[in-house]
Amino acid sequence: MLRLPLLRRATSALALATVFLACEEEPTVAPPDTPSDLPPVLFAGHSDPVWPGDFADPSILVTGSAYYAYATNHGPANVPVLRSADLSSWTPAGDALPVLPTWAEPRKGRIWAPSVVAVDGRYVLFFTARDRQSGLQCIGRAESMRPAGPFVDPAASPLVCQTDLGGSIDPSVVRDEADGGLYLLWKNDGNCCGRAVSLWAQRLDRHAALLVGPSAALLHSDRPWEGPLIEGPTMWREQGGWHLLYSANMWNTGQYAIGYARCDSPLGPCRKIGPGPVMQSDRTTSGPGGPEVFTDLAGRRLLAYHGWRADAVGYGRGGARTLRIARLEVGQAR
Repeated sequence: MLRLPLLRRATSALALATVFLACEEEPTVAPPDTPSDLPPVLFAGHSDPVWPGDFADPSILVTGSAYYAYATNHGPANVPVLRSADLSSWTPAGDALPVLPTWAEPRKGRIWAPSVVAVDGRYVLFFTARDRQSGLQCIGRAESMRPAGPFVDPAASPLVCQTDLGGSIDPSVVRDEADGGLYLLWKNDGNCCGRAVSLWAQRLDRHAALLVGPSAALLHSDRPWEGPLIEGPTMWREQGGWHLLYSANMWNTGQYAIGYARCDSPLGPCRKIGPGPVMQSDRTTSGPGGPEVFTDLAGRRLLAYHGWRADAVGYGRGGARTLRIARLEVGQAR
């Protein structure tokens, strides 16, 4: 069993303006928070990789007796899968999406940031691929009766593709533990083509098959430490509120880091907390990012994410974005 003693990480507070609903509308501004309003985020056990190979933008599915981890494409696999009984020892479990849908370009290297949710006795995979028609990265949906796949997407077009905003990437599924409601988070890929970048959310139907109602813009890239972009959102409910982690800055540098926000609901509005990231490069790990929150079989809140070894940042230097798991907790307000 993965043992993770709880340790404190960097924390602070800062206000932000959040756009709600479509980007053309005037933003709804969430009220600012003071340092005493919001609790810090706590992490532990985040130094060492649990899988030595490249495993970027990880997400973890918890089943009745095992854990399945999914990642951005690597080698011949579109969606690499690992399996574990204890979160410490992992075994390769193949390619979750060996055949791409007809709407996706077949070339390798464009299948990013998968997220899987169990619904109605089956499994639903959300993933990013290059759309043939628009030439942009867009989000698809596939199903399987097994957690390791193979997943199949029979659709003729992507589920989400904000063509006017540069495309859509980094899907993450949020389940409201109070009522079972499902939501999809993602990022518009504006940095691909000189457009503004935001994080978005929209409700899913109970089968995780269709998007319901309007989408909502949750956060924008607007802090110096974030560089040109924010991406990779993940959200959970704790202590009566909604909490959001996200990546920012360039993925192949040591400036990549994880930020924190608090939200009124999965559809916002949200407020960024702190003048800087809550997890950033240190002496052993560089460029932590791709966060995804999950709860293990013992009921502990954990964070899966990737990071470079501090002395090997970037693939050109022989680096790998390795899978890491940290215990995550929202501290008491102070």
